Amino acid sequence: MSSITITNKNFQSEVLESPVPVLLDFWAPWCGPCRMLGPVIDQIADEYKDRVKVGKVNVDEEGTLAEQHGITSIPTLFLYKGGELAGQRNGAAMKHDIVALFANLI
Repeated sequence: MSSITITNKNFQSEVLESPVPVLLDFWAPWCGPCRMLGPVIDQIADEYKDRVKVGKVNVDEEGTLAEQHGITSIPTLFLYKGGELAGQRNGAAMKHDIVALFANLI
């Protein structure tokens, strides 16, 4: 698995200052759809590891980040490029729909 854990402490360096697009998965261990989406996110992290950084934000542990992003339901995916928000998707999704979020940015 090539995804990284994103926290309030490393958000600036790992997401905002990343030279490649960053896909963030806001999730929680008790969330059924999040657990279903997890393996798909891990596949994307492995397949696109040199072109896209994939990070996971546990909303239970990183409430401040979740609040800053206005997370009201999970799973929610955010895409950053060049330190700016470039896309968002709420709810579970198929792999090809997630890849479509960043395909034109790599």
